[in-house]
Amino acid sequence: MSLVLGALVEALSGEFQATFSGDAQRHIDRLAPIEAAGPCDLSFVSHPKYTSKLAASEAGCVIVSPALQEVAALRGDFIVVADPYRYFARVTQLWKLQHCRPVPVGIHPTAWVDPSAQLASSASVGAFAFVGAQAVIEEGVHLGEHTVVAAGVHIGRHTRLAARVSVGQDCRIGERCILHSGVVIGADGFGFAPAGGRWEKIEQLGAVRIGHDVEIGANTCVDRGALDDTVIEDGVKLDNLVQIGHNVHVGAHTAMAGCVGVAGSARIGAHCTVGGGAVVLGHLSLADHVHVSAASVVTRSITKPGHYSGFFPIDDNASWEKNAATLKQLHALRERIKQLEAQIKPLA
Repeated sequence: MSLVLGALVEALSGEFQATFSGDAQRHIDRLAPIEAAGPCDLSFVSHPKYTSKLAASEAGCVIVSPALQEVAALRGDFIVVADPYRYFARVTQLWKLQHCRPVPVGIHPTAWVDPSAQLASSASVGAFAFVGAQAVIEEGVHLGEHTVVAAGVHIGRHTRLAARVSVGQDCRIGERCILHSGVVIGADGFGFAPAGGRWEKIEQLGAVRIGHDVEIGANTCVDRGALDDTVIEDGVKLDNLVQIGHNVHVGAHTAMAGCVGVAGSARIGAHCTVGGGAVVLGHLSLADHVHVSAASVVTRSITKPGHYSGFFPIDDNASWEKNAATLKQLHALRERIKQLEAQIKPLA
């Protein structure tokens, strides 16, 4: 199981301006990190700070930027591209395409597909999976083992649902999406009205709409809307254990790391990133190109692009508000103290 370097460069050079030096017939048996790569491995270096690792590497071939071309030439075969990291990503896709086990087309004998569902002939339904009434499963879709697709669901072409994914009634998933094991799309949002010391359930009457090229990590939940739909736009990437509350809207190509929580009715812009364990409170808005650091708590809307961080220890609310107000003035107080110190020193 290997790739010929010349064939690899030919396959990917249409999108990347790449030049290749060395033996084009070299066989690559493995993709490996630069430190561990051996003579039959392909690796990459994307930043000049790894120059020493590049020089010492025993990799059979290395993908580098023009800035590292001279160093790479001293150690052996290399491929020069403008963006080595992105090129390596494409290499991994090509590798998986050629090495992954084929998924059998058709319906496993233990699966159940409702007679009113529309299932493309090229779709695959795994063991013990369930497809409900009037669901639409388009070409090339794969439904993993024990996956549940409820009534009225629409799944676009070449989308892959791993084992034990659940998609609730009337939700829509676009084309070329990947949903990993344990994902739940369209469970009820957290809606309850207080009523005399008890909670009255607010029925969640919306659905979830997911765009194209979305990837959702294991055990992540996207709740259905209360009235309008919860929306995940094209190209969004959600890591494992992310919680998206009801009526949230996530803009195109936004990425969220593990354990992020987005409360109900928040609006996240396009091309945003949210670090692991961060929280966005409900009904807030984040502009496009906002980047939130890990473990931050977003307590107000952010209207300007930029990088934001914030974490404050829990306290009773009155004290917390006073401390937070003081914290905002901390820099100004520091500057005033420095000025006072400067005035006192000549008098000492």
